[in-house]
Amino acid sequence: MDNLDAARLQMAFTLIFHIIFACVGMVMPFFMIVAHKKWLNTKDPIYLTLTKSWQRGVAIFFVTGAVSGTALSFELGLLWPEFMKHAGPIIGMPFSLEGAAFFIEAIALGFYLYGWNKLPEKFHWFTGVIIGVSGVASGILVVAANGWMNAPSGFDYIDGKFTNIDPIKAFLNDAWFTQALHMTLAAFTAVGFAVAGIHAYQIYRKKQIELHKKAFKIAITFAAVAAILQPISGDLSAKDIAERQPVKLAAMEAHFETEKGAPLFIGGIVDEENQEVSYKIEIPKALSFLAFGDFDAEVKGLNEFPKEDHPNIAIVHYAFQVMVGIGTLLMFAGILFFVSLKKKKWWELNKFWLAFTILAPLGFIALEAGWIVTEVGRQPWIIHNIMRTKDAVTPMPGMIFSFYTYVVLYTILTIAVTWLMRRQIQFLNASKI
Repeated sequence: MDNLDAARLQMAFTLIFHIIFACVGMVMPFFMIVAHKKWLNTKDPIYLTLTKSWQRGVAIFFVTGAVSGTALSFELGLLWPEFMKHAGPIIGMPFSLEGAAFFIEAIALGFYLYGWNKLPEKFHWFTGVIIGVSGVASGILVVAANGWMNAPSGFDYIDGKFTNIDPIKAFLNDAWFTQALHMTLAAFTAVGFAVAGIHAYQIYRKKQIELHKKAFKIAITFAAVAAILQPISGDLSAKDIAERQPVKLAAMEAHFETEKGAPLFIGGIVDEENQEVSYKIEIPKALSFLAFGDFDAEVKGLNEFPKEDHPNIAIVHYAFQVMVGIGTLLMFAGILFFVSLKKKKWWELNKFWLAFTILAPLGFIALEAGWIVTEVGRQPWIIHNIMRTKDAVTPMPGMIFSFYTYVVLYTILTIAVTWLMRRQIQFLNASKI
């Protein structure tokens, strides 16, 4: 394995893990403060138990997210020094602001964890709000930096040099809003369905039913709203990609030929050699409409672009299909939940809880698939149309050993988090209310 493959594999591996830790850290505080607010309003001890249980989860994921995020930040300089040499002065601002948001979150978390019975009730609750807001802000700022890689701006590129740098314009690049919106909704969907699924499973097992029903309702409400809004965000993202990264759009849909009134492909097996997609469901003119709002609009195919500028078409297409398929399923599951609020008898059926248990991991699978579309779809560029990934990688040998080190680190983190969260669920089920 050469340096480039080892570096890309390491970056992919660490991002796959970190994105889960980061998203849970972004979203869980909101579940916690809703339960806390319900405790303040009702003095129902179930909400107090739930709040304190979720605060421990927030603390666990804050620590693991900090560890994995720190490791990831070192990777940028170690694996991609040429990228950081030029990109650092341009996108340093969102990373600096993310660091500030992280420290605000850390301070607020300290107040929240140790403020019980010491701080005024409303102020104590408000520190939880700060945890949630600063966590989401951190996520948006990091995504803004990633958006710049997809839509570079805020500089002039002349004779291989980056000049006239404008950090604010780089931060507010053309991709940041659509990516940040899509990512934030995806985080709430994934974490909401995962947490709701865990509590649904406990109800299915007849453990602390009243407590877990209250927890389920809080988590699934966030998840359902986000899942229903996500197609709107996805439509905005698709239209943005169609204009800025047409080769990525072509890879997402595995369209090889440029055509007007381009059809939308659902599923299918990609044959890059023969440039065809077999066993697909084809919706006439739908891609043209979704990409440009016009059924007869022209959609550029992959053959319009040099082969050296193509991403891995099969991976991008399959990941996109997984993301959209699961996203659609979770949207309908969200609608089902809101219907169930009127059909209270459904909550007495075991199959209702089993269904949401099965849905628990799907949001994270869609989340990972979406990031694969974003990152693999941008290849072979690390900065779109400016710098190729192969030109940014470190010249130092032995990157495969760095990859193995990170595999061990993230495996230990995953085992630790799994053990701690399992312990928290056991503690919650054993609690006396």
